[in-house]
Amino acid sequence: MASNGRTFQPLCLPLKERQMNKILKKLNLSPLVTEFVIYEPFIAKACKAGHFVIVRADEHSERIPLTIADSDKENSTITLVIQRTGISTNKLCDLNGGDIMHDIVGPLGKSTHIENFGTVVCACGGVGAAPMLPIAKELKKAGNRVIIVLAARTKHLIILEEQFAEFADEVVIYTDDGSYGIKGLVTNGVEEIILREKVNKCVAIGPAVMMKFVSILTKKYNIPTEVSLNTIMVDGTGMCGACRVTVDGQTKFVCVDGPEFDAFKIDFDEMINRQR
Repeated sequence: MASNGRTFQPLCLPLKERQMNKILKKLNLSPLVTEFVIYEPFIAKACKAGHFVIVRADEHSERIPLTIADSDKENSTITLVIQRTGISTNKLCDLNGGDIMHDIVGPLGKSTHIENFGTVVCACGGVGAAPMLPIAKELKKAGNRVIIVLAARTKHLIILEEQFAEFADEVVIYTDDGSYGIKGLVTNGVEEIILREKVNKCVAIGPAVMMKFVSILTKKYNIPTEVSLNTIMVDGTGMCGACRVTVDGQTKFVCVDGPEFDAFKIDFDEMINRQR
């Protein structure tokens, strides 16, 4: 048991004993969110911030798209963070160290465009903190001032705070119920920062409705904003059309044209309706 109360299952195997898709470590970040470190040498070598994979726990499971939360080329691993939301994600979260995920396809999508923008606010809603982690790291490496807003419904849903604190210039916490950090929504945190200092860019990742309202806020202040969309996917290669969204009046496929888009050009209402 870790000192912060999170359970941790290490499994350190010699390289010759490792198998593709094998879980090397499992960490319960909260009762609903689990982190896995998985042996994936080819994906680890090729992936960049913003890329995602599609995963199945077994041959009868749904295909679940998950943004790569971290990668280690030297040790040939990728890190995935999974939230329990249904049958297939429960199957994934019930796996343990030493188990093998049935299949993992990737890296998919386009990687994040990184440059020195200046001051960047990274707005994370719930488990959206996981895909934000590698993006925020790369933004910091590029010389940006990086401010992280971690928001969730309640304290136990706040994840990766310590990891962000290792490199970010500032991390602020907001919870809907006030059980941790400041009581309020992610938009409250973003606006508080905008009002106190110049913000050159915002990146938002989380539930669709959260990204919608962050983009409404940042548009009011004329701050360029990108979001990473989490639409329904099937094949992940642009063939099925399940992940289609309307961007600037045109149909785009999140799996091949994204997952990141200019927030001001997305028809969020259409996307939210399709998610239902």
